[in-house]
Amino acid sequence: MDVFFGSLSGVLIILVMITVGYVLTRMGWLGERDSKSIARIVTQVALPCYMIDTIMQDFSKKQLETLLPNLRFPVISMIILFAFSFAAVWVFRIAPDRAGLFKSMFFNSNTVFIGLPVNRALFGDASLPYVLVYYMANTFFFWTLGVYLIKKDGKNQEDAKFSILTAVKKVFSPPLLGFIIGVIFVLLDWHFPSFIMSDFHYIGALTIPLSMFFIGIQIAIVGLSSITFNKDAVGILVGRFILAPIVMTLLVLPAKVPILLKQVFIMQSAMPVMTNAPVVSKLYGADSDYAAIMVTESTVISMAVIPILMVLVQMIH
Repeated sequence: MDVFFGSLSGVLIILVMITVGYVLTRMGWLGERDSKSIARIVTQVALPCYMIDTIMQDFSKKQLETLLPNLRFPVISMIILFAFSFAAVWVFRIAPDRAGLFKSMFFNSNTVFIGLPVNRALFGDASLPYVLVYYMANTFFFWTLGVYLIKKDGKNQEDAKFSILTAVKKVFSPPLLGFIIGVIFVLLDWHFPSFIMSDFHYIGALTIPLSMFFIGIQIAIVGLSSITFNKDAVGILVGRFILAPIVMTLLVLPAKVPILLKQVFIMQSAMPVMTNAPVVSKLYGADSDYAAIMVTESTVISMAVIPILMVLVQMIH
């Protein structure tokens, strides 16, 4: 029970911040325009600073050299989930004009806006390197295969400016570049001036609260009344909260890797739908309302799933 209440406490920290964002939006203080600005600030400014600061302050060269081989776990798990998504489309009888979006949401998880703060609240800063490794794989798959699948559903494909260069720019996003810069500086034993590191620390500290405000705003905009449990929703929830952690558990349990890596990877695999899905769907003329509802629904439900999953991963030895 101590483990359960400990994990529940970590989730409540996150839930309170989400609630503040939700209430401020309902009060009219925040809105869709603010949501876009916050998402931009987090992904392009705060999160890169957070990654540089944390990596350079908390990790050694030896620790970082052991990280990259662990990419195999999220990569293999997402490939398996992608294969399962074809069966899920058939089982849940997903309409052809939603099939690509369904598959994309089925095997990609929200590793930053939810995954990062949840893992940090539950496991502390020691979880960050494993969170980032999962993030690297997840980002690559979403902005390549995931976007391709969503584009196939779109009604205005001929207007969408998609190219290999665009995909590369998305994969090497500011957060990932922040991660790479931090790793390079640690490996080469380079250092920023102390005042720059202080700036990275203060700006990076905005990441988690602003991320939670973003989720609260999105929930308020879409509306809790939009949450339904039709077959299109149930299929995504099964993929995100049941199949994904099962697949990851089967991959990491027999592996000779740190217990914390196993716990973080399992938690990351079971995060909600990526917040980028509605934006990309809107761009390509796919069903952006469906994507927005699934982001909201999976985020709300994750607040109940995370404490249960946390109790289970604590049993790993």
